[in-house]
Amino acid sequence: MTTVDQSPPASMQLRELVFGAARAAAVRAAARLGVADALDDVPMSADELAAAVKTQPGTLRRLLRALSCQGVFTERPDGTFAHTEMSRLLREDDPNSLRYIALWCTEPWTWNVWPQLDEAVRSGQGVFENVYGKEFFPYLNEDAPESAHVFNRAMTTSSSQSAQDVAKLLDLRGVQSVADIGGGQGHVVASLLEKHPALHGTLLDLPGVVENADPRLREGGALAGRVRIVAGDCREDIPVQADVYIIKNILEWDDESTRRALANVRAAARPGARVVVIENLVDDTPSMRFTTAMDLLLLLNVGGAKHTRQSMIDRLTAAGLVIGEIRPVNPYLHAFECTVPG
Repeated sequence: MTTVDQSPPASMQLRELVFGAARAAAVRAAARLGVADALDDVPMSADELAAAVKTQPGTLRRLLRALSCQGVFTERPDGTFAHTEMSRLLREDDPNSLRYIALWCTEPWTWNVWPQLDEAVRSGQGVFENVYGKEFFPYLNEDAPESAHVFNRAMTTSSSQSAQDVAKLLDLRGVQSVADIGGGQGHVVASLLEKHPALHGTLLDLPGVVENADPRLREGGALAGRVRIVAGDCREDIPVQADVYIIKNILEWDDESTRRALANVRAAARPGARVVVIENLVDDTPSMRFTTAMDLLLLLNVGGAKHTRQSMIDRLTAAGLVIGEIRPVNPYLHAFECTVPG
């Protein structure tokens, strides 16, 4: 039976750390093969699972043992494998599924940019264009349609799972209008409109994003009568007035893009309007291992960064916003409540 060593010596920890790519690749392989979907509540042997996912039994057993050492699946004394809390998150039908997040973080392009991290640290610039000959998003949309699909599914998963937390956090009593800036497919604004029947909303994001907006927001949807969908780039212009502006997980570009986006919100908003910025932080949070890793990936692909609490405060203050309360949304996100001065 495979067990997880809870306290290996430092020499073993470092050996395991430099083999981190093997762990990520194992999770990716299990997700692509659909192993978690094939395994239900009844434990199964490697032979049975191999037949279900059309692999060789011996090599699948090796993959499952590697994953079981990390707490993804568990190997029972009789040699069968069963689900763990983590392995269930790889199922596509799990309400908290991280399948597409796992695939996104291990897409083929990531393996080519990670070895360039020393150059990115040395220069302070992203390396993606040097590796692929074009900027990240044009490459994704023009040359890597499968990766673009995975990205969209991952962002949908992340947004939909946190939307309810945002809706619970925000006090919108007396608020008539809310704008979700760079809001993706609109899960956050949809959750807010469902919670507050008198509220009207606006979703602003790039044309290729909003054309796939949440069905609740599109023509014929349950919320379509209370929402306006605007195609645009918040770094160029924000032609939206609202009582509350929500900016969630988009201030991760280079500093100039972040500055322009915040300046455009400041220019669009009336005095007294609220601006709620929601971000992962690389400090003061239980998710630091994930967010610091994502911070480095952002450096590599777009020259961007996750923020510390202070760096976020500095940028919001520089934009002329007055910062009020800073609150956790969930273990991964913090909300910065700001107002536009008169």
